[in-house]
Amino acid sequence: MCEMEENITRIHINDKEYILIGTAHVSKQSAEQVKEVIEREQPDSVCVELDQQRFQSIQDGDRWKNTDIFEVIKNKKATLLLMNLAISSFQKRMAKQFGIQAGQEMIQGIESAEEIGADLVLADRNIQTTFSRIWGNIGFTGKSKLLLSIFYGIFSNDQISEEELEKMKSQDMLDGMLQDMTNNFPALKKPLIDERDQYLAEKIKRAPGNKVVAVLGAAHVPGIKKEIYNDHDLKQLQQRPPKSKIPKIIGWSIPILILSIILYTFWMNPSAGTQQTISWILWNGSFSAIGTAVALAHPLAVLAAFLAAPITSLNPLLAAGWFAGFVQAYFKRPNVSDFETLSDDVTSVKGFWNNKVTRILLVVVLANVGSMLGTFIGGADVIRLFIENL
Repeated sequence: MCEMEENITRIHINDKEYILIGTAHVSKQSAEQVKEVIEREQPDSVCVELDQQRFQSIQDGDRWKNTDIFEVIKNKKATLLLMNLAISSFQKRMAKQFGIQAGQEMIQGIESAEEIGADLVLADRNIQTTFSRIWGNIGFTGKSKLLLSIFYGIFSNDQISEEELEKMKSQDMLDGMLQDMTNNFPALKKPLIDERDQYLAEKIKRAPGNKVVAVLGAAHVPGIKKEIYNDHDLKQLQQRPPKSKIPKIIGWSIPILILSIILYTFWMNPSAGTQQTISWILWNGSFSAIGTAVALAHPLAVLAAFLAAPITSLNPLLAAGWFAGFVQAYFKRPNVSDFETLSDDVTSVKGFWNNKVTRILLVVVLANVGSMLGTFIGGADVIRLFIENL
């Protein structure tokens, strides 16, 4: 049986009652409602839309101070960290507009559960698993559109009224939002919404006690209302998609092809082979250096990108951005204040470029993007010179 109140859904299955609170993640009213409902209902369990990683981030406000930027680069996590910061900055900016901490309703759920002695259940799937399943389900075009949408949302100056924000929790508005998402990114809705609806529903259903309150983003409430009556395999939903071998095959095929063409040209015509080599070095090095310079990198980091790109482009296990990033981190190592102001700095374009942490991440990413462009243009020029000297 299912009963509806304003932003609240009550579901009764056998002798167990589930109270779903649909919230907007940066709404002051949502946080107040969470506190009021938990204190009134006195549930046995409180479920929050968090995984262990995000829960620890909330618990440890100083986590950024302990970040080793060299480890981030070495472990190939610069792009992932930059994306995480980019995505979180949109919520942060909206939260600042309304004078509330981002995710305050989840924090309130945690605090209220502790106050009444209820079991706390972290009901969401691991965020990295969700990212992996999203990234694996959309092609190159989808990835490009998604990244552009994210960065537009970050740096857009569009304002939203709190009244409009509250309307986001209504069913009609919600259906419209999900429909837009499906139209723009058909493959995105399944891992981001549908699968997490199933995961959240199963975790809520398994929560201990006879009365359970669940604090959820409003977008998940319609799906959970349906999925909570079904059984779901949590293990299957937590599996990351197997990595495709195609990128690895392409990654090795291009350098093997380029090297083979240059070596063959040297054998046929040494001067043409020299010309190909110079072209490869200039295109790769120049584009990677330009990308690094756009990030306002240290001059030696720009030089490192120029020197590394022609070599790393021929080895998929290496990347020009790593070398440029290490040099940038060595000469412009972030201090404690950079990590302390990181969450605020990422809410603006200026902040992204001024903070030493995000500057290093931008150096890594833009150097790699430049190197990739240089590979395609330089490779095309190598092939052109080869054809001309046949």
